[in-house]
Amino acid sequence: MLVIRTSAMGDVALLTPVIRALRKKYPEAGISVLTREAFNIFFTAIPGIDLINPDFTGRHRGMPGLIKLSGDLVRNAKPDLVIDLHDVIRTKVLRFLFRIRGIRVFVIEKGRGEKKAIIRGRDKRKLKHTVERYSEIFSRAGFNIDPDTGIALAVAADAEKKASEALASGGLINIGVAPFAKHALKEWPASNMKKLLQLIYSKTPCNFWFFGGADESARLEDLSKGIPNVAILAGRKSLEEELAVMQKMEFMIAMDSSNMHMAALLGVKVVSVWGATDPVTGFGPWMQPDSYIIRIPSEELTCRPCTIYGKGKCKRGDFACMNWLTPEIVFDRIVNLNIV
Repeated sequence: MLVIRTSAMGDVALLTPVIRALRKKYPEAGISVLTREAFNIFFTAIPGIDLINPDFTGRHRGMPGLIKLSGDLVRNAKPDLVIDLHDVIRTKVLRFLFRIRGIRVFVIEKGRGEKKAIIRGRDKRKLKHTVERYSEIFSRAGFNIDPDTGIALAVAADAEKKASEALASGGLINIGVAPFAKHALKEWPASNMKKLLQLIYSKTPCNFWFFGGADESARLEDLSKGIPNVAILAGRKSLEEELAVMQKMEFMIAMDSSNMHMAALLGVKVVSVWGATDPVTGFGPWMQPDSYIIRIPSEELTCRPCTIYGKGKCKRGDFACMNWLTPEIVFDRIVNLNIV
């Protein structure tokens, strides 16, 4: 089978509990995963997975490139069936090309209507998690699986060894911090995060490890000023090295972001801070207790959630969903959770 999910990072990472379960239950199945090269690291520890990386800026660019890609996939992966977990324009084209070749195709049901109903305030019930939606497609294709609920990501032994050496800390606990996200509506104000980390350090001296994309390095540098014992990994370590360090954290503090998902899939406790988005739409940290999720209840702030992915601007103009979450509120929750 050929499984397709090329972006975004968090969505690709959420595929790992499903692929692990699939491999365990169907050890003889031939499984190819089409994803970006940067995300191969999520699957390399799963035995017998053939990773295929499209070249959307070169050979596989545009419509002619998609035709070439479909041919490349048929020749190299030789799929009997295709599982499309992305359902975007590119994959719609690929599905058409596969079908005219007589290859069976199964497509994710993203629940777009259900999610829009939540955003419009018509429905506040918790939807299926993305991992569960992924699993359903395999079941429809005849491969009944329950996604793994344990640690879904793993790193190479050499990367783990380097992480252990880097974390030699003289007895201080290590706390991961991922303060930024792709969209502004998912970011807690930096001044709040700075105050929170100062409160944590005043209670329990510790080491802070800052995670993020290479493009966030300067912002992380600015945030680190006035906070003791900070190590910034963004832009300085490979993704595998970051994951190796992340899995050693006592716990993580994160926004609704790929770092939140990766930490959860590594089995790390994740305190996640939510603003305009909400885990009820199915994108919460996998297998994390609700008590670790911090947000203003929609009963108190009826405009939230106002977006599924974090795009757009605050319609109220005061960003209440994040500004109402003071550093003291988040700190008290962390203390009450007995993780610091």
